[in-house]
Amino acid sequence: MSEYKYNFRVIDLFSGCGGFSYGFESAGYHIVLGVDNEKIALDTFKKNHKNSEVLLSDLHLDETIDKIVEHNKDIDVIIAGPPCQGFSLTGSREQDDIRNKLFLSVFKLTEKVKPQAVIIENVPGLATLYNGFAKDEILKQFEKLGYSCNFQVLFAPDYEVPQIRKRIFFVGLANKKIKFEFPSKVLNDDNYNTCSIAIGDLPSRENEFGLEKDSYNSKPLTSYQKRMRDGSEVLWNHISTKHTEHVINVISQVPEGKNHKSLPEGVGDSRKFNEAWTRYHSQKPSKTIDTGHRNHFHYKYNRIPTVRENARLQSFPDKFIFLGTKTQQYRQVGNAVPPLLGYHIAKQLLKYLKAK
Repeated sequence: MSEYKYNFRVIDLFSGCGGFSYGFESAGYHIVLGVDNEKIALDTFKKNHKNSEVLLSDLHLDETIDKIVEHNKDIDVIIAGPPCQGFSLTGSREQDDIRNKLFLSVFKLTEKVKPQAVIIENVPGLATLYNGFAKDEILKQFEKLGYSCNFQVLFAPDYEVPQIRKRIFFVGLANKKIKFEFPSKVLNDDNYNTCSIAIGDLPSRENEFGLEKDSYNSKPLTSYQKRMRDGSEVLWNHISTKHTEHVINVISQVPEGKNHKSLPEGVGDSRKFNEAWTRYHSQKPSKTIDTGHRNHFHYKYNRIPTVRENARLQSFPDKFIFLGTKTQQYRQVGNAVPPLLGYHIAKQLLKYLKAK
């Protein structure tokens, strides 16, 4: 008998560290393969998806698609988060344009393995990119292969993620007679998971830096914290950054939930763009976690969030361990699809898949 609740097999393209696929795995799917061109991200993927294979390769190469097909013919779902430049199909549209192939690789693989469903994730701006050309191209490709397609922008806090993050999802179904209906909201702005709900139990790290593998120093305070701690006996990736006295002084003057606009005149002048010197609000979801880590600060402590705090805000459980340098870890977290968002899509998709 399969160790997975459902015997649906998934391939994750442009997988990064595997946030999207972790959500699917949590919903009972079997993640067969993660494909990416960044080795350290795949190292993290493999560590946290122990029964999955990884492939370090560029998806613009036809031989990559051939290699995937050679070893994975029985696939039910393809999930993918291609870089948005992969949708730049305007201009000459030459066949050897790598950007074209990045985007089209999802459909090349779909054509060969014929999965029951294909899900593409990207930034909301994709819907209007190149005057809507990118969105139209996705819909055209699905139609060309005989798939129905529905798309929607989802707001992460509606699906339990304690972070203000919007993403567009396209879901194609091989059964062209039906269209995917996106999952209903789980929460609303009256009961969103907030920063304090998500990370309020973690050690302060304000005056000490922590170890790569450390211990918790308090019990979980909320159901979300209990959920994130499930299966984890130790605390990983909770290492603070050493700031200069000047930076600490500037951060200390930013009120909760405010940014550089609330600083006294002449303070923090080195950074004046929109997100600069932003302090999270304890009673609200965090700002969007990005691939950097120098502009947002803890709601209480005068420092940037640790990798573990950002991971919690992205809804990665504490047992999900990130490898590489701290900079690489921050990038992996920021690039990921929040696992809980992936989980709710995966659960909804079960209504449309046929067991073998």
